[in-house]
Amino acid sequence: MYVIKICLLFFTLVLIWSCSSDISKPGYDEIIIYPAPPEPTKIQYLTHFSTSIDVTGEQSGIMNYVAGEEEELTIIKPYGISIYNGRIYICDTILGGIEIIDLPNEAFEILQPKGLGKFKKPINCYKDADGKLYVVDAERTQVMIFDSLDNYITAFGEDTLEKPTDIFVTDESIYVADLKDRNIKVFSKNDYSIVKIIGDDNLNEKIRIYQPTNIYVKEDKIYISDFGDFRIKIYNTSGEFVDTVGSYGRNLGQFIRPKGVAVDDDLNLYVVDAAFENIQIFNKNGQLLMFFGGTYKGVGDMWLPAKVIIDYENLEYFQKYVYSGFELKYLIFVTNQYGPDKINVYGFVEEKELQNQN
Repeated sequence: MYVIKICLLFFTLVLIWSCSSDISKPGYDEIIIYPAPPEPTKIQYLTHFSTSIDVTGEQSGIMNYVAGEEEELTIIKPYGISIYNGRIYICDTILGGIEIIDLPNEAFEILQPKGLGKFKKPINCYKDADGKLYVVDAERTQVMIFDSLDNYITAFGEDTLEKPTDIFVTDESIYVADLKDRNIKVFSKNDYSIVKIIGDDNLNEKIRIYQPTNIYVKEDKIYISDFGDFRIKIYNTSGEFVDTVGSYGRNLGQFIRPKGVAVDDDLNLYVVDAAFENIQIFNKNGQLLMFFGGTYKGVGDMWLPAKVIIDYENLEYFQKYVYSGFELKYLIFVTNQYGPDKINVYGFVEEKELQNQN
């Protein structure tokens, strides 16, 4: 009888705790939005992840007593990030591993293989359409590959890569930014042989690649964040130069420390600037549309941001944070290497009244 009472107490507490932990939608006076009114809102800050508790949910004192206190795991210094089927993969350069946020199961995992698959400094990663995980390890100077269950398969590139910094994977090719060799190397997905090198020191200095830190591939174009030239260089996948975006300076539309890049389905370009600690958005013609973030003063701001990714597939897990007057179109994830908020999540939104008028 005593055991039954304890079980009933436990399940009652679980019910109370789970109900009390529900998140109500934010009010109009609680949301963080960009640009500032009276301009129409385009982006809403939604939430952040910094520890395992942000994912699993913080337990009350009585729940800790009954269920046992949960060990809190911390995201230390994130750089690269990728998302696939509700699982967010975060390259942590200090941890020497990858933190995994499992949104469907509200779980937090750490990938730290041993043996042949051991990381040294995982800096960027990419999950392809088949669920394979590709990790750029800057100190191993290799691309490491894991299967859809995150089991190590193989690694390549030690004979051809000098200082790999970023990766993008398509159906047929693996694109790797090589900072030290000042180019983008394209590998075959079948046998990992080099099929193309984009960037040549013999090119005109205005279009040459100097220090490629991050890349993104969209509709046969490669967007290259050239840290050494303070610009975004755009090439086509055949290796021909197309255009540049931005220039050196502190004015709107310029860059000081360009890092992560991403492109949405409307071909708008998102560029992280670690100096401005914000993201600037340009249209497909290279014209500045807006910026968001800013030097950290509170939630929604950034602190040495590194990577940005855009996601259209996992909106259901973040709808609870969206203001009721907005329609969520897609998600924007940003990694912060310092500060209390390590992974910022924003939503690109459309005001419902404006949406109904269209």
